[in-house]
Amino acid sequence: MKKLLRRILGATKDENFMHFIENIEVLVSKALSLFMVVVILVAIADLGFFIFKELFTVPYGKFNTTLYKIFGLFLNILIALEILENITAYLRKHVFQVELVIVTSLIAVARKIIILDLEKVGGIDIIGLGIAILALSISYLIIRLSNSKDAS
Repeated sequence: MKKLLRRILGATKDENFMHFIENIEVLVSKALSLFMVVVILVAIADLGFFIFKELFTVPYGKFNTTLYKIFGLFLNILIALEILENITAYLRKHVFQVELVIVTSLIAVARKIIILDLEKVGGIDIIGLGIAILALSISYLIIRLSNSKDAS
């Protein structure tokens, strides 16, 4: 009887500890989501100032060169939004959604490719980015197929 009582009390302590850890995870996730909102707002303001400055200070015909910088800033904001979505999805379901993480990674690598200066980058870097895109795409396909089988 004493052993059973110790097991019950021990389980309660473990459950209390796990509940405490879950509360910490939720608090950290909420703080991260608030910080990410601040980062997104600052990034939007930075993008607005950059576009305004570039429209009125860049000589005619040079705007195309800064267009890649603008695309990079846009994609930074999209990546930040995806990270915020990852955090809020975790808050809703308390599970990391691997599909969202892979999509965020794909956007990040695509951003890198879009803003890549081919004159300054070696062939091995381009091959590495290509392999990263291929691996992430295959991972995304596998996750999507497994999710569609689970849904049916």
